[in-house]
Amino acid sequence: MEGMAEVGCWAAELESVFARADLRGRMRDYVRGLLGQAARKNGWQLAEWAGHRPPDGFQRLLNSSRWDADALRDDVRAYVGESLGPNGVLIIDDTGFIKKGTTSAGVGRQYTGTSGKIDNCQIGVFAAYATRSGRALVDRELYLPKAWTSDRDRCRAAKIPDERGFATKGELARDIVRRCLAASLPAAWVTADEAYGQDWNFRRLLEQFDIGYVVAVPKSQQIKSLAGIWRIDQLIEDAPADAWQRLSCGDGAKGPRIYDWAAAKLPANLIFDPDPPAYHRWAMARRSLSDPEEVAYYLAYAPVGVEIAELARIAGSRWAIEECFQAAKNECGLDEYEVRRYPGWYRHITLAMPAHAVLTALAAQATEAAKGAVETDQPSSRSRWQKSGGSWTLSCPAHEPTATPPPTH
Repeated sequence: MEGMAEVGCWAAELESVFARADLRGRMRDYVRGLLGQAARKNGWQLAEWAGHRPPDGFQRLLNSSRWDADALRDDVRAYVGESLGPNGVLIIDDTGFIKKGTTSAGVGRQYTGTSGKIDNCQIGVFAAYATRSGRALVDRELYLPKAWTSDRDRCRAAKIPDERGFATKGELARDIVRRCLAASLPAAWVTADEAYGQDWNFRRLLEQFDIGYVVAVPKSQQIKSLAGIWRIDQLIEDAPADAWQRLSCGDGAKGPRIYDWAAAKLPANLIFDPDPPAYHRWAMARRSLSDPEEVAYYLAYAPVGVEIAELARIAGSRWAIEECFQAAKNECGLDEYEVRRYPGWYRHITLAMPAHAVLTALAAQATEAAKGAVETDQPSSRSRWQKSGGSWTLSCPAHEPTATPPPTH
């Protein structure tokens, strides 16, 4: 592993970003250390492993040297897109970094899936890019709670720029999506969990970019049309038995992950959609085979002609960012930093991203093509779920609408 950071293509990327030779060398040593055998990837052990004694050079690299972490981020994104190929999935999620004290930028008591509870931590919103060849992190933003952004003295002590105000995780996610798609990352789809999927602004942004999505939503998610408003779980309850089909949403550690899936096209949006539409919106559900009461819900936006098996595969691809978090933390020291200030967080996280990208690029050569999901022919339904042209369409749901939506939605 020691020589992995010397892979020629990545060394060339670093050369193209940083003008100062001493800084380039220090960065290569830092990335090599992240890929190395140090017991912990903190400043002292990285410096010792790389032969830098004391660790002053690495500390200056993270805290005071003049270089642009966003420029490196952009090169990581381009490198990953080129290494993993086109037609991938852009995945949005956040992860926590458990911390002690109150001075680390953005730290506070907040819920994190890392520990599964409210903890003293920092939260980072990330994007990963995944294809059949592999997956790697391509963008990051540090979430700053209102307790931080409302206290400008505290922000200045942590070197948080004065222009950085409060932004929700959803707003940070939308900024990340805009950057990735504007930079021509060759993604064909976007997926995210329900924290982001339930945000109409997030979904609408993707539609404006003409990119398909499959995003998780809560069971209380409202489905709106000119005929009324319904909860997605109510619509799924109406699905006839033959609307469900057994499909794989991708391979897991124990083989194909098989669920029962139901999906129905939603009526076109007269405000936003051309006639005829180039994309269809879908309401979807995934039901556990072992526990039929365990149902997950999704909204999708897909080019005309896309099969349900493909939508299930995109939904199942969300797990790839969890694998990125695990690998980047376990193998590249993503969470083992000791910096407290805002610039230091971005610099360490951004340097861990190319370390993980190198591992991904090397592994991509041995990646097998994903197995396609098995499709089955389904007979017609006599319920209000109408089948036409090989797919299901919702006409008039059986439930009485709970409200009348505004005509512009």
